[in-house]
Amino acid sequence: MTVHPELDPAHQAPAAGSSAAAPAPGMLPAGKPRSLFRRGLEVFLEHRLAVAGVGIIVVLALFSFAGPLFYQTDQVHVNLALETQPPGGAHLLGTDQDGYDQLGRLMQGGQITLEVGLAAALIATVVGVLWGAVAGYAGGIVDALMMRVVDAGLAIPALFLLLVIVTIVPPSKPLVILVVAAVSWLTTSRLVRGEALSLRVRDFVQAVKVMGGGGTRTVLRHIAPNAIGTIMVNATFQVADAITLIVALSFLGLGIQPPATDWGGMLSHGTTYTYDGYWWLIYPPGIAIILVVIAFNFMGDGLRDAFEVRLQRR
Repeated sequence: MTVHPELDPAHQAPAAGSSAAAPAPGMLPAGKPRSLFRRGLEVFLEHRLAVAGVGIIVVLALFSFAGPLFYQTDQVHVNLALETQPPGGAHLLGTDQDGYDQLGRLMQGGQITLEVGLAAALIATVVGVLWGAVAGYAGGIVDALMMRVVDAGLAIPALFLLLVIVTIVPPSKPLVILVVAAVSWLTTSRLVRGEALSLRVRDFVQAVKVMGGGGTRTVLRHIAPNAIGTIMVNATFQVADAITLIVALSFLGLGIQPPATDWGGMLSHGTTYTYDGYWWLIYPPGIAIILVVIAFNFMGDGLRDAFEVRLQRR
């Protein structure tokens, strides 16, 4: 028996409103929604320069902290008999003006540069977030007074203030960290204060007030966490800025004191041999400084895209 397609139930169109209805043209069936972290990660990974920046940071960190475990050198005792030897033999990257192995020196300098830069940026971020969140949430006269302090700090050139402090107090690693952090939290506080001004009028913040939530809880549990995008992006730029300030201080001879060193100090000492052909004293620390600063800036650009809501929901 022949069955006409139009009479066969298997070929009949599904009833209106049925879940089996075919999707409209250009629309895909709704799947499981992606999490906020997943969307942000996908956007970050699409930013090739940001991924390259993370790779550079990882390589430099492994070189600085894991390298000395495999390439052990004496970075404490001066040996003028080995002064400014060219690369080769027992010294793969030559020696510096004090007879230190330059490759081992580069590893030690990387440790101090990264440690000081990250520590200073962390302290500056914490202080800046708390200061800006409190100012933006409180508003009024409290906001005005706190922001005048920030404006006064921003009016003083950071490098000038650093030079004054380190010439009064002998520089050490803890001091350099605190000094760099002291001039770096100001910009963070202004950014977070702007976020706090927009967040404090949101419904969830008003609900906390109605329910009797205190200001401290509101700032720590609601204002600061909802500004995490701005905080994370700014923190990466803070690291790059802190490293730049540390390099500037060391280049002027006011950074970490011998026998310890950082990349800025190595570059400062190397420039005295610019016209003597000792390229291994100049190019390695200079390239390392450029790479780490650019890497953190690329990483910041990628995080900014990842936390941008419009890109996450595209």
